[in-house]
Amino acid sequence: MTTTTSSLSSIGIGSGLPVTDIIKSLMAVEHRPVDLLAAEQTTLSTTLSSMGKMQSYASAMGDKAQALADLSLWSKKSFTSSDSTSVAGSAEDGTAAGSYSVSVQALASSQTLTSGAFPSSSATLSEGTLTIELGAWGSGSPASGFTPKDGSSALNITIGPDDTSLTAVRDKINAAGAGVTASIVTDANGSRLSLRSTATGAENGFRITAGEASDDGDASTGLSALAYDATAASNTMTRNLAAGNAKATVNGIQVESSTNTFSTVAEGVTFTVGKVTGEATTEITITDNTDAVTTGIKDFVKAFNDLASYMRDQTKYDATAKKGAPLQGDRTTIGFQWQMRGIINDGTKASTSLSHLSDIGITMAADGTLKLDSAKLDTAMKNPAEVRKALATDGTDAESSGFMDRFRDLADAATASDGSLQTRQDALNAAIKRNQSQQDSMEARLVGVQARYEAQYQALDTQMASLNALSSYVTQQMAALSSSSS
Repeated sequence: MTTTTSSLSSIGIGSGLPVTDIIKSLMAVEHRPVDLLAAEQTTLSTTLSSMGKMQSYASAMGDKAQALADLSLWSKKSFTSSDSTSVAGSAEDGTAAGSYSVSVQALASSQTLTSGAFPSSSATLSEGTLTIELGAWGSGSPASGFTPKDGSSALNITIGPDDTSLTAVRDKINAAGAGVTASIVTDANGSRLSLRSTATGAENGFRITAGEASDDGDASTGLSALAYDATAASNTMTRNLAAGNAKATVNGIQVESSTNTFSTVAEGVTFTVGKVTGEATTEITITDNTDAVTTGIKDFVKAFNDLASYMRDQTKYDATAKKGAPLQGDRTTIGFQWQMRGIINDGTKASTSLSHLSDIGITMAADGTLKLDSAKLDTAMKNPAEVRKALATDGTDAESSGFMDRFRDLADAATASDGSLQTRQDALNAAIKRNQSQQDSMEARLVGVQARYEAQYQALDTQMASLNALSSYVTQQMAALSSSSS
């Protein structure tokens, strides 16, 4: 209640009455309608908050139902390997189920060359040009030939007067982007330049041609010391590892890949080899990923139970406190509860063998929450196609639709801008706004009421003060007359 106590501080002096307390009591009575509106406002706000939380729970349930109604979930596949250290991989959604027997004969490799030893990493070579070309070497030793890599061209690297140290040559090669990386290895024997192709596969071998600026350099220490051609009888560079493809046998068919990953051997299946197995085989199976579906069902049950438990708590009546919860008796909430239970109780014709949720292990408990029988679900998941029909079918009507399709539609309709839950919140917001407007109007009127009370008691105070003064004068005069007569 709003009062202006400063204006009451002197009222009552003339009359001797507790005017301040009287006006406060009167204003308390006048303020009672505002207090009732404020209490109603608190109730409305609490109800609005509860309704907002319920809508959030309903939306979450709808999301989980949508995840199960999404056909992409049912097309997920599981990739299983009997030895994942040898062969690991994945299968794309929709890939046909199948099995593969895989043995690994070789892993993909990069060509690696090492130069002869130099006194140190600062040792100098001659000026000139290094030409690096990617490609595949023919069979035999020396190699029968060199086939340039498709789409690749030879790259010339100029070694100028400031680039002749072993370190500078390394940096020039690394900066050229020729598909080859260089590093220096130093030990007690000196420093050697190591060159390695950046990608694996037979097509990523490389040859190096050295064109020296002059012919007076030492072949072992000049720029020609870095030349390499596998077709030559001898080279100053040593090939430590040849570029090679990964080789495997899949269901008895020899296959190769420039990397350790095979992505085109079986449609929708990608696998990576990790070690050579020789004749030993690794068994790969592609099956329906029922684990993803089972997880989705458990997630839905939890979301349903979160919503059901919340509505149960928000609509109960506390007999001890003799007070109902914020949504106790709320028609919108009760109606939504019945709609949820109706979906659980009604059957579906989408599946010929699973017409009720109880057929896949989902039943309703006495408190309105769902229970999941994992053993029964596992049995149903042996026929995932029928489970998909029972849950995810988008039919022309409720009877021909799957259960998750119905729950998704229910949640979507209720939480939409014109849905029952949102409409109820809009109505509550409007009621709160009207309530506040009424409070503001009443508070403004009460300012005038208090001013009127103050004016009235101020006038009474003035009159009482005048009467008290007159009474005092008369008393004095009577006393004077009595004294003179005696």
